[in-house]
Amino acid sequence: MPDIVEIKNMSKRFGPTVALDDVSLSACSGEVLGLIGENGSGKSTATSIYAGMQKCDEGTMLFKGQPWNPLSMNDALAKGVGMIVQENGTVPGISAAENIFLGETAEFTNGLFVNRKKMIEKAQNALDRIGADHINAALPAGALDFQDRKLVEIARVMEKNPDVLVVDETTTALSQKGRDIIYRIMEEMKNAGKTVIFISHDLDEIMNRCDRLTVLRDGKIIRTFNSDEFEEGAIKAAMIGRELSGSYYRDDYEEETESETVLTAEHLNLTDQLIDFSMEVRKGEILGIGGLSHCGMHTLGKVLFAAEKAESGTIKVHDHTYENEAAAMKEGIGYVAKDRDTESLVLEASIKDNIAIAGLDRIAVKKHFIFRKNENRYVDEQVASLSIKCNDSSQYVSTLSGGNKQKVAFGKWMGRDSQILILDCPTRGVDIGVKQSMYQLMYRMKQEGKSIILISEEMAELIGMSDRLLIMKDGRLQKELKRSRELSEADVIEYMI
Repeated sequence: MPDIVEIKNMSKRFGPTVALDDVSLSACSGEVLGLIGENGSGKSTATSIYAGMQKCDEGTMLFKGQPWNPLSMNDALAKGVGMIVQENGTVPGISAAENIFLGETAEFTNGLFVNRKKMIEKAQNALDRIGADHINAALPAGALDFQDRKLVEIARVMEKNPDVLVVDETTTALSQKGRDIIYRIMEEMKNAGKTVIFISHDLDEIMNRCDRLTVLRDGKIIRTFNSDEFEEGAIKAAMIGRELSGSYYRDDYEEETESETVLTAEHLNLTDQLIDFSMEVRKGEILGIGGLSHCGMHTLGKVLFAAEKAESGTIKVHDHTYENEAAAMKEGIGYVAKDRDTESLVLEASIKDNIAIAGLDRIAVKKHFIFRKNENRYVDEQVASLSIKCNDSSQYVSTLSGGNKQKVAFGKWMGRDSQILILDCPTRGVDIGVKQSMYQLMYRMKQEGKSIILISEEMAELIGMSDRLLIMKDGRLQKELKRSRELSEADVIEYMI
């Protein structure tokens, strides 16, 4: 089959950092090409250049055999190449419909007026076609949760019927229903002789969905595997340049003595997200919270950190109630949100500012004076202990890979020595090497007597890391499961559906 996508000798630098080093790859019609590699390996950089998001420093590109140099993502999409980005790509202050037709209102304009009814109808059709008919196109994008905003982006791209679709870590933001939508779109494009470039850190997912798999490491192509060569160990070794050593998840299953309760939530209610929900967290425990995307678990994380307020019910840490985020922090609680880039980090600020902001009361002398030397020492300790890859702590967070962004989000609370950490999808969009280090960090924190509330949509992660696992459904506590070698994904899913 002919090559639709061709990238030849592409290089890209961000200051002293080499993001791409003489990369050449191609994808043909009727193919799903997987790209995999550790965070910062160059996957998103190469595809974002092809999709018009940024320019390369060196190299050439072809689309259907013709020179390809899109002026922007909109220009690329109009010409047949669409990309669904990893992080949030919607504008919150306008409707889902306006996001779908962003910058393309001419067909709905009559003189000075935009026919919003017509726009909403067409946008609703676009959502319905991809299987997202539960989303009201008239609603503001900011009123939708992270998953539904991602589905709006998918509808926007698919409305243009592209010949090439780049899916960049999108499935990590989606529940099973959302993933099924993406998988179906990929299969339909493949069957229609179109091309999909699929970036994912989930090896099982990528081996099941792709025809070929190209591995990048440190901005270079390491190897391309054909489907008959797919083998998990070989792919992992190509990704990280070594065999993974040590356990991935926890390997301890001994029943532990019950420790003191450090946090209790009683009879929490919040519209249809939390219904008479009660729980307790123990010292030195990893408490897993699982369920389908709209079960209320993500809202629970925000309520426990006081980022959202329950309509009724109480939350206490060591018998102390708290009313806001500042009070939660004083009680030793930290929170890493699922929507990392908008809720946990300030992207256009430095690593130092992002980490230090949560620990100003720890850095300040006599509560008022902050000396640069103390601040730098505080931040540098977290950069070193978490192995954050950066030029220095003055580097903007927006320039970091997904895994290093997540490490910065962790660093905010590690610096404060937070005793209770609420982690909402903490390994979303990070590679296997970073995942392993995060799991090891969680286990080390557990052994230090800290408590972790692990909210996740990944069954293997919940089963592999949790001491206890609470399953939520429709805002209610459905089942509590204890850590066991025999506990399977089927056992957990039974209570979710």
